[in-house]
Amino acid sequence: MPELVRLYIRNVFAGLGLSLVFVGLLLWFNVANLWHLISTSDVGYIAVALLIVFNTVVFSAVQFSIVIMRMADKPEDDSSGGRRDAIPALQPIAVPAVANKARPRR
Repeated sequence: MPELVRLYIRNVFAGLGLSLVFVGLLLWFNVANLWHLISTSDVGYIAVALLIVFNTVVFSAVQFSIVIMRMADKPEDDSSGGRRDAIPALQPIAVPAVANKARPRR
């Protein structure tokens, strides 16, 4: 089996574990009265199964993306980035002021 597929399967199992913990905590703390809604419904097990499945999809995707992004190559040199040219400073220019004589308007 290719290494990337094995990596994905491992992250799906990690996402499943996180999902089970998350849904368990949701039910334990009775967030939005969820435990009451599930325990009093005759199809509450379907709601729990859907919560687990959809949260598994989300958590495993996040786990997989974190692992993939951490696989990026580190730069070989210790430079902190590119080189920037010095920003030229503005120099004031002297402009001679000449007094205009008032002209009559036409």
